[in-house]
Amino acid sequence: MSSVTTPYEVAVIDEIQMIKDPGRGWAWTRALLGLCAEEVHLCGESAAIDLVTELLYTTGEEMEVRNYERLTPISVLDHALESLDNLQPGDCIVCFNKNDIYSVSRQIEIRGLQSAVIYGSLPPGTKLAQAKKFNDPDDPCKILVATDAIGMGLNLSIKRIIFYSLIKPSINEKGEKEIEPITTSQALQIAGRAGRFSSKYKEGEVTTMNREDLNLLKEILSRPVDPIKAAGLHPTADQIEMFAYHLPDTTLSNLIDIFVDFSQVDGQYFVCNMDDFKFSAELIQHIPLSLRVRYVFCTAPINKKQPFVCSSLLQFARQYSRSEPLTYAWLRRYIKWPLLPPKNIKDLMDLEAIHDVLDLYLWLSYRFIDMFPDASLIRELQKDLDGIIQVGVHNITKLIKISESRKLLNLDNNLSSGNQSRLSGILRSQARKVRITKTLGSDSPDPDGKEKSLASRLVQQGLLTADMLKQLEKEWLTRQTDHGNERTECETSKGTRRKKKQPDSN
Repeated sequence: MSSVTTPYEVAVIDEIQMIKDPGRGWAWTRALLGLCAEEVHLCGESAAIDLVTELLYTTGEEMEVRNYERLTPISVLDHALESLDNLQPGDCIVCFNKNDIYSVSRQIEIRGLQSAVIYGSLPPGTKLAQAKKFNDPDDPCKILVATDAIGMGLNLSIKRIIFYSLIKPSINEKGEKEIEPITTSQALQIAGRAGRFSSKYKEGEVTTMNREDLNLLKEILSRPVDPIKAAGLHPTADQIEMFAYHLPDTTLSNLIDIFVDFSQVDGQYFVCNMDDFKFSAELIQHIPLSLRVRYVFCTAPINKKQPFVCSSLLQFARQYSRSEPLTYAWLRRYIKWPLLPPKNIKDLMDLEAIHDVLDLYLWLSYRFIDMFPDASLIRELQKDLDGIIQVGVHNITKLIKISESRKLLNLDNNLSSGNQSRLSGILRSQARKVRITKTLGSDSPDPDGKEKSLASRLVQQGLLTADMLKQLEKEWLTRQTDHGNERTECETSKGTRRKKKQPDSN
């Protein structure tokens, strides 16, 4: 988001250690080397000092390092929590996936306690509301259940951090999923939330949920933080345009592949993982856009696991290509505003996805102000949606209970004809795979010993959304009814014709 053309007197770049992030490190590199500021303040881990010093030496910058010590003590306990019955006011349980968040929240509620919930995909207003609820000494909510989203940007009055698990899925530079224990840097960032100087607790404590994880946590926290070796890079629009000049008929996704293959970087830099960029490029490839505009759409930050967000990027690009401004009125119709408070977890996730779509609109409005003209109105709409989500999160344990009691969720969204044809193709191919698997005798039942349905497997694999599944069910039933009516009419007609051919059959 930062402008590298606007002159500033002072610029502050927070969390400078993110310069090493496999997917987003390039944004910190761009800010560090590109900001037009007389003075730049960098905040973050000391592990970044050596690399930043090297990078700024090449640009001839003067650099001053100031080290700050933690103002309150923090200690790792010698015993694990082991049971939620041992929770105390000021505890924060840190989970690394939403299912654990839901499960822990539900178990806390069963014990007659109230908890606040914070995770990454919640809107900022909802996170702040949950933080305020937890921090308020007069509020009965004394427990926080959160992901590592609490590690950045929130002031919380936490006495004890409890790691529910030490395993966190991550994506490496090659785009491969890794499931490994958290790093020392991550552990320190999260553990450091306990006993903050600004909180009512003058000392912080850290432990684990499970006894067997405690020694591993102590080992992780005792390791020195590895110095950051390299800063992330990302090809610019100018570089891709120059490259495209020599390869005029090549798609943007293929241009990126070729560019990365031919790129040579020295030891201070690495090329960030481009999978998300290529995903967006392939998504909108068939839409007629200039290369520069296509590039901007592909750098828009979206969660590719959210089908509605992905389809919205596609729809926005399509509207842009037709030179049809995306107005406030159009967007209200598109998201089916007004929206109701969530009745279950699925509804809550849908509202979070819609909030992400409004974020996407605002992000594009900075780049294409004429085509996304109603940013101020959309911000107000987003605040209203944030309020609706807050209601859902406030009642999250009720939503979890309702979701647990239903085998299928309530789904109302419609399918486009394109999605229908694509889905039918997926269903056919998946059915073939299932038949082949059964022939080979390699069925894969679920942990409970019950074989999962094709539909549930497709939803789990991300090939089919629950909305699509519900619509398919409706259409199938409708089609079956129509076919039944056609057969009845056909048989009646045939019977009539037979009578005409045999008038004397009586």
